[in-house]
Amino acid sequence: MILNVIDIVEGTAVDGPGLRTSIYFAGCEHHCPGCHNPQSWNPAAGHGMSVDELLQVVRDNDFNVTFSGGDPFFQARGVAELARRIRSELGLTVWCYTGYRWEEAVGQERFMPLLRNIDVLVDGRFELARRDVSLRFRGSANQRIIAVQESLRRGEPVLWGVSPE
Repeated sequence: MILNVIDIVEGTAVDGPGLRTSIYFAGCEHHCPGCHNPQSWNPAAGHGMSVDELLQVVRDNDFNVTFSGGDPFFQARGVAELARRIRSELGLTVWCYTGYRWEEAVGQERFMPLLRNIDVLVDGRFELARRDVSLRFRGSANQRIIAVQESLRRGEPVLWGVSPE
């Protein structure tokens, strides 16, 4: 399976905790005003890479992984396969950014394979009016950092880094 990739940043510390390999995927339908990466909206942007090629880059770096874009959910089927292999073959964690709210994504069967294979989801469209540079790992105050597997078990969004009651 071939995925359109805008960029890969190796050893970044801004897209999740610790050093990470961040993969920026092409394609986004949200077109958020003030987006920091509007060149990624075009689904044909970037260059094609196979899941095997991307897995090798991740393997070579041996950092946990973040998917961004664009919106990785635009290429959900292939990104889900990559996430599954990163977690099962390499034992690394996967964060994913999306413009969809948790409630929108979890309600769509086409997104469920991806949700089942990521650890943390940063959800929600970037809102320029709610931009806040002091926020950790997100750009606007409406976005949430969600512990995906716990949220799937509970049937409701559980915020990452917040102790369960």
